[in-house]
Amino acid sequence: MLDNEFPPLGGGTGVVNYHLLQEFATVPDLWVDLVTSSRTRSKYESESFADRIVIHKVPVNNRNIHHARNIELLRYAWRGWRYCRRLLRATPYDLSFAFSTVPAGAISYALWRSRGLPYLVSLQGPDVPGFETRYNYLYPVLAPVLRRVWRSAAVVTAISKEHQRLAHAFMPKQPIEIVHNGVDTSIFHPPQTPPPGPEVNFVSVGRLIERKGHHHLLRAFAELRKRTSTPARLTLVGTGDAEQSLRDLTRELNIGDEVTFSGFVPREGMPEIYRAADVFVLASESEGMSIALLEAMASGLPVIVTATGGVEELVQEGSNGHVVPWADVPTLTNALFAMLLDRDTRIRMGAESLRVARGFAWQSIAQEYISLCRRTASFRHEIESPR
Repeated sequence: MLDNEFPPLGGGTGVVNYHLLQEFATVPDLWVDLVTSSRTRSKYESESFADRIVIHKVPVNNRNIHHARNIELLRYAWRGWRYCRRLLRATPYDLSFAFSTVPAGAISYALWRSRGLPYLVSLQGPDVPGFETRYNYLYPVLAPVLRRVWRSAAVVTAISKEHQRLAHAFMPKQPIEIVHNGVDTSIFHPPQTPPPGPEVNFVSVGRLIERKGHHHLLRAFAELRKRTSTPARLTLVGTGDAEQSLRDLTRELNIGDEVTFSGFVPREGMPEIYRAADVFVLASESEGMSIALLEAMASGLPVIVTATGGVEELVQEGSNGHVVPWADVPTLTNALFAMLLDRDTRIRMGAESLRVARGFAWQSIAQEYISLCRRTASFRHEIESPR
């Protein structure tokens, strides 16, 4: 298994990988060696995750736990490929499983070319052209690599219908299956009693980067405070490159007393974050399928989200939340206002969120991946040998 990010490094992709490994650990005939990144400059690290699962970390000299620089991705690709070749000399693997087309999928492709090892690629978001505008300068350069990796894979998966449509816009004839992200409903669940009033607590969870739309959310919240004196608070959970500019914007909008920057919260602390909130807000420009959204729904929260990947499967307008256009501050303000004033609607929508989230348990998601892995392994003799 290949993934350049794994907790505490990176974002949602590493979290998905973590939960899948937890489920894979319960399967007696499944062995996994995960090759991921270490923050070290030159030291290779290895640790046991569970029986039959080992995590190997190649040094990339990571400077920011929230995202990797291009040079770090290149280091992972080169050192990860060399490390995988060493593992292959000792172990007769059945397949490789790549989280994201680059850099992990490129390693899997190279292993297929050199050793005939079939592979599965799970598309995770930015590896799909058009997903993230800040990478538009890179997509034309990466396009030939993406096509080769997808075309030669035994299985390619996307994490939502919108994500699949975006991938098909790039390669219309490429078979792409959908395997959704999941949520641990034993950890993320509603509180026994709702948060006490009268203050309404809005929470947004995600890296503080431009794509996540926190600047639009802050402007909408400022407009909300002008519109009503009903007590309200906004909590932003996460850190990132845009944190200082968002703090500056908060002061500029004069809402500093009502906005909390919680910074990085360890995963074990996140359930209480959701249970202390009344409404979850995701103002993102693009998502594959938001892990934070699933966690909030499993925690029984009504949601306000932008029309992005995964929303089609998770949120129905007026049923468990409101869907608003990206960067539309007036519409976002109206959605916040509606949630603020109607406690009964919040309770009704939260119950529906919980019902929907229960259909995305990690156990069933892991079984879907295991079935695809078995199918991938069977391609060993069906794919024409590249050697």
